[in-house]
Amino acid sequence: MAHIMDRMQDCVIIGGGIVGLAVAKTLSEQRPGLSITLVEKEQSLARHQTGRNSGVIHSGIYYKPGSLKAELCRNGRESMVNFARDHGIAYDLCGKLIVATRDEERPRMQALYERGKENGLDVSLITPAEAREIEPHVNCVAAVRVPSTGIIDYVGVCEALADQARANGVTISLGERVVGIERDGADHRVITTRQELRTRYLVTCGGQYSDHLARQEGGDPGAQIVPFRGEYYELVPEKHHLVNTLIYPVPDPAFPFLGVHFTKMIHGGVHAGPNAVLALAREGYHKRDVNLSELGEVLRYSGFWHLAKANWKVGASEVYRSLNKARFTRSLQELIPAVQSDDLVPSPAGIRAQALKPDGGLVDDFLLVDRPRALHVCNAPSPAATASLEIARTIVGRVLPAIAEAGIG
Repeated sequence: MAHIMDRMQDCVIIGGGIVGLAVAKTLSEQRPGLSITLVEKEQSLARHQTGRNSGVIHSGIYYKPGSLKAELCRNGRESMVNFARDHGIAYDLCGKLIVATRDEERPRMQALYERGKENGLDVSLITPAEAREIEPHVNCVAAVRVPSTGIIDYVGVCEALADQARANGVTISLGERVVGIERDGADHRVITTRQELRTRYLVTCGGQYSDHLARQEGGDPGAQIVPFRGEYYELVPEKHHLVNTLIYPVPDPAFPFLGVHFTKMIHGGVHAGPNAVLALAREGYHKRDVNLSELGEVLRYSGFWHLAKANWKVGASEVYRSLNKARFTRSLQELIPAVQSDDLVPSPAGIRAQALKPDGGLVDDFLLVDRPRALHVCNAPSPAATASLEIARTIVGRVLPAIAEAGIG
């Protein structure tokens, strides 16, 4: 049984990924002297979405102009680069190519290029010959060059954020799972496996479990998290020369994922992938990982069946590619024909926590749910890592007025 201590805090943050840590750092900077505790269920930080992504600094080319994603990604790219430079964190603005491999993809590529321009990005349409000057082994009929895309060590970013937060007086409690959230008058009571925290304000950044945390507190995000596993391979060292930057296909606007692509990694190596298949557990990083309770949640949810009905052909193709390395290899060969099956070795998978509406519609933007003296981050997939410092500023901008109104701190 947990040892219960009744500790009053000005703010409790749940979740030790990059968004939770950015909130802790930003809030403690803007309001020195607040008592802030961040609670993370794992024994170390950035164990899930943050530590398992491709490490890309996104440009913001894909996102709807005027959306929170587009604005925060564009500003967040600059903030993240400045943060990395100031703290000696490895990064490289190597740029990327988005390539059309068939003529029928040209209209979608043109639309993507125009969206990039609308989002204020320095993007250019280039010929196959120009593309091969950057990526000699690429196959394309046309390409969009995005020079502002980069790669970075996001785990290193999290360590620096944690160091700054601790220096500002934030308590970071690791290996501590939240088992209950209760109202206590105007305050909240956060019950963990180790202690009980009373807090005047609550921020949840729970990733795969963000909807659970919101509902525990009494909020309604209007959506449910459905987990999709992204499976990767890596190129063997002898074939690293095939990729100089990042190479992406033209995305299908009807499907929420970008398709398999090549990503140079900040500490060496080249990722190839991911595909996207339904995970059978919210933290189901392996094919054999099954959580019957969490799978039941998905199968009982109308939104999943609406999505499955609309995308069953693509979904079936993703499952087949997951089970068949030759099929995965053929997808990669559309971008770089020289890649062979023997050039690929398995790499750790990630989980995308995708918020899905009851009608099957994707929550396409970041979703922040405001509650009395609480705020829940209920949808923060890619480009949340890129935009994390700006997401934190947005959250703190909502938290501080409530703190002032309550006379906290």
